[in-house]
Amino acid sequence: MNIVLLRTFLEVSRLRHFGNAAAGLHVTQAAVSARIQQLELTLGTPLFDRSTRDLKLTPAGHRLLRHADSLVAGWRKAQQDVAVGEGATQVSIGGSLRLWDVLLRDWLQQIRRRQPNWAIIAESFSTELLTRRLLDGLLDVAIMLEPAQVEFLQITAVNELELVMATRQPGATSEEVVGDSYVHVDWGVAQAVEHARAFPDAPPPLTRVTHARMALDYIVAMGGAAYLPRRMIAEQLAAGSLHIVADAPVYAPKVYAVFPLRSAQTEELEECIDLLRPNRHNALL
Repeated sequence: MNIVLLRTFLEVSRLRHFGNAAAGLHVTQAAVSARIQQLELTLGTPLFDRSTRDLKLTPAGHRLLRHADSLVAGWRKAQQDVAVGEGATQVSIGGSLRLWDVLLRDWLQQIRRRQPNWAIIAESFSTELLTRRLLDGLLDVAIMLEPAQVEFLQITAVNELELVMATRQPGATSEEVVGDSYVHVDWGVAQAVEHARAFPDAPPPLTRVTHARMALDYIVAMGGAAYLPRRMIAEQLAAGSLHIVADAPVYAPKVYAVFPLRSAQTEELEECIDLLRPNRHNALL
């Protein structure tokens, strides 16, 4: 199977537009169309429904999506493994999209400082995709908030976030800020349930985001309030540009490391995971 064809398929399926996919791949739209036609001819089935204005995957296209992602990721890992040479240490780490700006950016840098000669692949995906990549052998360890209990995977709590409600308004109460200007950050099902219990009369938020950095940038520019990690907003709190809503509850969701029960890189994984633990001198949270 031609990896270029699969990469093109993934880009078109992500953007649902041949022209936009061509721009992202730095090729012509005709080249993208030809690649998709070649892939469809090879598989003997249409992958996209072109009968409507919106480009949609066919059932066969949906079935290919998982395999294409795994094949492309596996090829990338194989390329790096061959390039670094026999006996070199290669570690593939992944993390939840929710945690990248909060935790994993610094974690990656810590690993690199500790092990300057390791070959590292770092990726950020949804919890579901991280779990799939662990099971497919494409990741050695993944960091997430709400891991699924899956056979063959070890789950270990390594730290916890401290989520506080922050706003630009000094002295504001939760009743004043949990309204139309409130920004709901997706911290998972458990936190959402606790949040609903704490604010049963709050109106549905007009603004919802999936990343803490999005919420932080938004409330700094537009006002409002959001639950953000205390560590992430430490500079803004010290400068007085943000304030903690004193009467709002503080949440502490646990951060988990998930890795295969049987791994050939147990020592390397433990070294990586250990950098996330709060008893470390260089604790990240």
